[in-house]
Amino acid sequence: MGRGSSGEPSPLIPCVRGVRYAVPLREGGSLPAVVDSDGAGPFVVKFRGAGQGAKALVAEAIAAGLALTLDLPIPSPAIVMLDAEFGRSEPDPEIQDILRGSVGANFGLAYLPGALAFDPAVDTWVSPELAAAIVWFDALITNVDRTARNVNLLVWQDQLWMIDHGAALYFHHRWPGWRDRIQSPFPQIREHVLLGLAGDLRAADERLRPLLTEEALHRVVAAVPDAWLGDEPEFPDLAAHRAAYVTYLSERLNGPRRWLEEAVEAQKRGPVTYVPRTTHRVV
Repeated sequence: MGRGSSGEPSPLIPCVRGVRYAVPLREGGSLPAVVDSDGAGPFVVKFRGAGQGAKALVAEAIAAGLALTLDLPIPSPAIVMLDAEFGRSEPDPEIQDILRGSVGANFGLAYLPGALAFDPAVDTWVSPELAAAIVWFDALITNVDRTARNVNLLVWQDQLWMIDHGAALYFHHRWPGWRDRIQSPFPQIREHVLLGLAGDLRAADERLRPLLTEEALHRVVAAVPDAWLGDEPEFPDLAAHRAAYVTYLSERLNGPRRWLEEAVEAQKRGPVTYVPRTTHRVV
């Protein structure tokens, strides 16, 4: 765990300043873009002002923090700060609307130039241990976006990289009754693009679950900016809102874990068949 100059733990996800809107990425429904930062390199940024809103950024940040804690392959994340003048020269009115609503904190992953989308018909070199770890991770966070139709995996420098977790943790789109849904199964895991390559999911659980201690979960959730939280009648303040995410993850990890049993059973039945597609460049 890194330490800052004050001796306190350094932030799990650093904060950088966006200085130039470089390239829009129109493949994503939220209109992300490559943004140059002030000294930290370019990031693929998802904007708070896009249609998916702040909850998608919360899911991105929590997923990234968990992935870092578990040492899973994810491009370096950052909270990307934008000022009111950012992107003023962008001529597209739709993009201008998004940027006007995105002043302040946004979420970014380090841009991987020349990365290719993972193709399950070709990229069968992924190790069973890594595939199992990613399946386990996605079942834990209820990530619906890792299917053959939408792999959200990149191949870069001969390694696999996980991206796009904004659709995960979908329980938080309806907070009333959220405690009753902590142990909900996750049937979508049967469509996971890596299920057919995955090794022992129970072994992955034994390896990964001890890493997500209460302290680690609090640190992950603490990385979510205040501006993305609040405005939820369920919680009296931001501390209670944050605590709910920690409770959800902790109890999902340490309760009956129907999500894990469901993943194991889906693996026994075999993955859903997919239609191979052509590998393409992301940018």
